[in-house]
Amino acid sequence: MADTHFEDPRLASVYDPLDPVRLDLDVYTAMVDEFAAQSVLDVGCGTGTFACLLSNLGVSVIGLDPAAASLAVARTKPGASKVHWIQGYVTALPPLQVELVTMTGNVAQVFVDDFEWVSALRAIRTALTPQGHLVFESRIPEDRAWLRWRRESSLTRVTIPDIGALEYWVEVTDVHDGVVSFLSTFVFEQDGAVLTSSSTLRFRSENELTVSLERAGMSVMELREAPDRPGREMVFIAQRLD
Repeated sequence: MADTHFEDPRLASVYDPLDPVRLDLDVYTAMVDEFAAQSVLDVGCGTGTFACLLSNLGVSVIGLDPAAASLAVARTKPGASKVHWIQGYVTALPPLQVELVTMTGNVAQVFVDDFEWVSALRAIRTALTPQGHLVFESRIPEDRAWLRWRRESSLTRVTIPDIGALEYWVEVTDVHDGVVSFLSTFVFEQDGAVLTSSSTLRFRSENELTVSLERAGMSVMELREAPDRPGREMVFIAQRLD
């Protein structure tokens, strides 16, 4: 099941206004050019910002996400009509072949269970053309990002057209063996509604991620740093082995 933040239509509608500047996507757009990829599968595409960006650049894009509410938002964006949207999970993909698979943001970390993670990677390998690439990011565990996930440091207030003022914050609820759970709270001033969404992420080490890719039939070509978050994110570039 996708988190409520992505499944609830009201929360899905405020996802983009709460994170309007997506500089993190620049590195992925650059790698589409670097690998001359003409076809991309964006796993966990959410509200479709990256998928629509690529479609407007002339790339053939498949946007995959389990959350219907997020995909409904995605379909309203410029370029959305050129994207092939699929509601579902990566382990249940229909037969397809793409040159590049991406997982932006926290997508790679939502696979908490190791079996689930390797199963997802194997499905991705199957979807890749020979010598195709997978690019994803994962937070560096040693940075302990969850220590910054407190109400006082994450509190955000925005005013959204047709929605009104909104307050939002996150608070960690549990940390155990590399698994971090947190609660997102949304307060809508217009009607006083308070909605919450529980999330859990797995923080894997560089070695754990490398081994899991090898188990899935891929090899790490390069490990880069996210330029907009130095010391906080690992960007993996892996290639299908044949």
